[in-house]
Amino acid sequence: MEILQAFDLTRCPHSAAALAGVDEKTVARFVAIRDSGRDPFTPARRPRAIDPFLDKIEELVEASKGRVRADVVHARLVAMGFTGTDRSTRRAVAEVKADWNAGHRRKYRPWVAEPGMWLQHDWGEGPRVGGRRTQLFCAWLSWSRFRVVLPAWDQTLGTLVGCVDATLRRIGGAPTYLLTDNPKTVTIDRVAGVPVRHPDIVAAGRHYGCKVETCEPFDPESKGGAEHTVKIAKADLVPTTANLLPAYASFAELADACFEWCERVNARPHRETGAAPVERLRIERQHLHVLPGAPHAIALGEERLVDDDQTIRWGSVRYSTPDGHQGQKVWCRVVGEELAITGSTAVGISEIARHELSTPGHPRIVDAHYPHHPGGNLPRVPKVRARTPEEVAFLDLGEGARRWLIEAAATGVARIRAKMARAVALGAVLGGDRVDEALGLAAIAGRFAEDDLVSILDHLGAAGPPDDVVHVDEAHSAQPGTGSWDRFGA
Repeated sequence: MEILQAFDLTRCPHSAAALAGVDEKTVARFVAIRDSGRDPFTPARRPRAIDPFLDKIEELVEASKGRVRADVVHARLVAMGFTGTDRSTRRAVAEVKADWNAGHRRKYRPWVAEPGMWLQHDWGEGPRVGGRRTQLFCAWLSWSRFRVVLPAWDQTLGTLVGCVDATLRRIGGAPTYLLTDNPKTVTIDRVAGVPVRHPDIVAAGRHYGCKVETCEPFDPESKGGAEHTVKIAKADLVPTTANLLPAYASFAELADACFEWCERVNARPHRETGAAPVERLRIERQHLHVLPGAPHAIALGEERLVDDDQTIRWGSVRYSTPDGHQGQKVWCRVVGEELAITGSTAVGISEIARHELSTPGHPRIVDAHYPHHPGGNLPRVPKVRARTPEEVAFLDLGEGARRWLIEAAATGVARIRAKMARAVALGAVLGGDRVDEALGLAAIAGRFAEDDLVSILDHLGAAGPPDDVVHVDEAHSAQPGTGSWDRFGA
């Protein structure tokens, strides 16, 4: 800039060179560069050995649509007489490819969603539950950014329609379009690039008043919202070494985690809109269609009535269901080698149980469905119900008295009522808590003789609570044995 400023002042290269302290030829060169419209600070590129071959490089890049490799181009140029190194070829190919991509770059237009128009959904690999794979159904309401994530065991057509039904009922209506990928449950074929819809998914869409649309293959931009929902859902729900999440003990625990995740994500402000999705959903619900009262038949299957014992019958075989569905209708459908049972829950229609198919005479009963019967098929613990004043007074001593009564009755103790009355009398003198503790120790040790309770009370008064309880065992005795008589007379 000092050279050019000096030249503009003197209008003489010789005088400008004297003012700037440079050679006269330097002043003339920079002035010529400026007058030609070029940047004086950009050095001129010297002629290169590969310049005569640039037309061929451009031809190869154009014919391959920017996919040809530099090593392939170098081999062809060497055959044409190029004597330079592969480094020169790589640089030239990179420059030509950059120019080609600049002229063929895909043009994007920001997608401005309308309320009540689009619902995008996709599948993602979920965590393993009991060593079994699960799937995450991820849906995204485009305008409000409201997300719904539902766990499932598979991606079958019935499961897909069931998840769509549960999603629509959670958002409170149906949009105009359902946009998804091209699985076989949605697109069964392609003719001249035109997707052929599965007739059952078309019927399900008509049932809910939605039109099913699919994205272009290998084009995640057309459903980027659902793709992003799948990504962040898997990052927050699938246990990895990064998030250190523990494994899920049951499918119900995974369903609860998905519901809590949706509640947390939908309640915080979205980066794009600056508002929480749950708040924008209240506005978008005004533009959604009204849902039909019953789900589509594909999502459900055949109806069955849950009996009082929490079981349904399918193929003359009883299958158990979780508590809370007694007397209600559920829907059953066969998925491979399993029976899927769907019912109405607090979050809509969802799968409540799944069993392996069985044959008559071999019912499928899951103990986890009966938390109020922890013993399963084992002997039941007797229910203690006091009927006389004496029994009430004894059981009022506490849990130790109840345990003593159960153990003593199972052992066949004689004069049990008299021992109960004596315990009540001792409780009135020594205190109910102290006697209750002694009765509990007696039940654990199996000591139900006449003076055992008094002996335990004396020991507690003298030595305090024992560190260990000695159980009565008839296999060992403190009495002297008769083994020494075996050698008598030998």
